[in-house]
Amino acid sequence: MELLVFGKNGWGDELFFATLMTLAVAITAMLIGFFFALIFTPLKISKNKILNFIGNFYTTVIRGVPELLVIYLFFFGGSTAVMFVAKIFGYEGYIEINAFITGAFSIGIISGAYSTEVFRGAYQSIKRGQFEASKVLGLKKNLSFFKVILPQMLRLAIPNITNVWQITLKDTALISVTGLVEIMRQSHIAAGSTRDPLLFYSFAAVLYLILTFFSMKVLNKLETHYQRGH
Repeated sequence: MELLVFGKNGWGDELFFATLMTLAVAITAMLIGFFFALIFTPLKISKNKILNFIGNFYTTVIRGVPELLVIYLFFFGGSTAVMFVAKIFGYEGYIEINAFITGAFSIGIISGAYSTEVFRGAYQSIKRGQFEASKVLGLKKNLSFFKVILPQMLRLAIPNITNVWQITLKDTALISVTGLVEIMRQSHIAAGSTRDPLLFYSFAAVLYLILTFFSMKVLNKLETHYQRGH
């Protein structure tokens, strides 16, 4: 256990900052995922065939492709795409995208695909009488959505959003391939340096379990808040 203490003789401080990095990537990815869900959920429930096809294409492809492959595509393909655009404007140098941005964005796209399906299901679970009641009350579409539909969507979506958060949190381990020092990457470095992989990978598992446990406590309280009266 001396290897896990803080200071020069242990890896505790490095693992602590790696844990903070994991949280930062996961939270950023969830926010990016919500942004994509905000765009693609209306497309999924749209009656327009073209818009519906775009929404279905996004969720089908992203959920059907391995998460690690998505990260590789953005890590290697992202730099290539940026350099291609830069060459158009006369810049010939090499451009490397920041590992944090690459990791958070790629995981955010994955999270967004699952979040889109969650919000689509929540929207379609709302009873049609709620929409009809909004019209009878004379509420405009925007006001009806934010005052009547959205609160009910959140109530129905939160249980499944907790699952999306768990997926997102665990997917951060995959971005260790980009060189970003999060829990998995730091554990790999420490294990290689000390030749004690069992200790550090076991401790990494404990760290993920702690993050999952406390985040689920917060999300459960949020779910309880929105379930009041039901």
